[in-house]
Amino acid sequence: MLRLTQVHLPLDHADSAITDAILARLQIGQDRLIDYTIFRRGYDARKRSAITLVYTLDVNVKDEAALLLKFKGVPDIVVAPDTTYQFVTQAPAALVDAARRPVVIGTGPCGIFAGLILAQMGFRPIILERGKAVRERTKDTWDLWRKRELHPESNVQFGEGGAGTFSDGKLHSQIKDPKHYGRKVLTEFVKAYAPPEILYVSKPHIGTFRLVKMLQEMRATIESLGGEFRFQSKVVDLDIDKEQVRGVVLAGGETIATDHVVLAVGHSARDTFQMLYERGVYLEAKPFSIGFRAEHPQSLIDRARFGNFAGHPLLGAADYKLVHHAKNGRSVYSFCMCPGGTVVAATSEPGRVVTNGMSQYSRNERNANSGIVVGITPDDYPGHPLAGIAFQRELESRAYVLGGSNYDAPGQLVGDFIAGTASTEFGSVQPSYKPGVRLGDLGPSLPEYAIEAIREALPAFDRQIKGYAMRDAVLTGVETRTSSPVRIKRQDNFQSMNTKGLFPAGEGAGYAGGILSAAVDGIKVAEAVALSMTGSTDAHGGAHAGPQTY
Repeated sequence: MLRLTQVHLPLDHADSAITDAILARLQIGQDRLIDYTIFRRGYDARKRSAITLVYTLDVNVKDEAALLLKFKGVPDIVVAPDTTYQFVTQAPAALVDAARRPVVIGTGPCGIFAGLILAQMGFRPIILERGKAVRERTKDTWDLWRKRELHPESNVQFGEGGAGTFSDGKLHSQIKDPKHYGRKVLTEFVKAYAPPEILYVSKPHIGTFRLVKMLQEMRATIESLGGEFRFQSKVVDLDIDKEQVRGVVLAGGETIATDHVVLAVGHSARDTFQMLYERGVYLEAKPFSIGFRAEHPQSLIDRARFGNFAGHPLLGAADYKLVHHAKNGRSVYSFCMCPGGTVVAATSEPGRVVTNGMSQYSRNERNANSGIVVGITPDDYPGHPLAGIAFQRELESRAYVLGGSNYDAPGQLVGDFIAGTASTEFGSVQPSYKPGVRLGDLGPSLPEYAIEAIREALPAFDRQIKGYAMRDAVLTGVETRTSSPVRIKRQDNFQSMNTKGLFPAGEGAGYAGGILSAAVDGIKVAEAVALSMTGSTDAHGGAHAGPQTY
């Protein structure tokens, strides 16, 4: 199969245009073309007056060898790589029947895929989740948004699906992926009834409501393969003997014996980080970012990005990516941009306010929102591996008070924020955050260096997206959970630096950021667990018993 890249076609091209482009690129007649599939479809909007679709196509042709020879050295005509996932091993029968099964802690994308891969290899994982199953969790989350009632163990951060369940559901990443793990992730999502187009659009996303059904389907698949889910099963301690994990201890007092633990707890499991620190597991403070959520009319972003093509169904709601290097040395950038979405209450602790962004698959809400955040490092919160958590809590508590101490979030109009003037009433942009937004002055909500950098960045962003610094746009505070404030360091074999059998994984451990990268890390860690359990060191060896593809 040949792969053709950089095939540019008009936005409203005819159905036959792709075939015509293939024939022209390969200089062949229709009789030599067997079929083709779209591997990727993106768009080039650098010229708003002439936006084009950009295709990567996998093509079956007669006499492929002759064409490869003819186009040898041409970079946009190559052999299509094999993206089929290959399992590193399969569980021997003795391990399948053994009592000490691998344990996965957390059911975010990392934990789900660690559990799925282990189950598909026959290792019957036990998957523990401190929160509830996804439908019950969704009801609890709405209690905060509608009734101001927080459930500390079942909310935006905790429960089946992890924090990514209440997000835009973005499925693209810039990680290096030579083994095509990302393709395995997308393929499994489609099997779980995700839209098939995520396999080829350049910036795939799913949205919250569709993620709910997908999670249930993936859970059923894992259970059918011998995996076991236990919800409302919070891990409060590890049984460690001579730097080797021997089990996990649940809040109810039960100990589950195991020699292999995948720690996929997410970036908000602050009590778990504290427990690990007290148990002597090696971890360290790491950089993250702090800031606000910025809301603009989605129509403004669409016009700025697409011009007269704004609203075209193939383009959808426009996104953006912005970066500004401020004079005080800080970098300000857009984070987790949610086209046609809403700003959501994302706290997991009483008496604190945290914001995040969410979109549905349709992305048809009135506003666009994005985190506008400032990068910070352990130099800003020195002295302790868990100092970043204390710093987050301080800012979140401050936001709670500024919002009125009832889970309303503090807010300010962009124009007033730039001018340093407190806001008193909303303009044309109505904020989407629930329970509500209390206008005032966001200056006290973040350190002065962050406020200074964001004030400088907003007019700079306006030069890239005209109207971005519009007076009526709304800033809502605070965004603090951009990534984990700690890194649970691991060796090349994916095990903890000083605790054998403990496999730190995903975003909470500091090794991923977003749904796709977390899921890919879950696959890598599952492979490491499987090789450890079978004693194999061959990256793609081991005993291949049972099915090899899913």
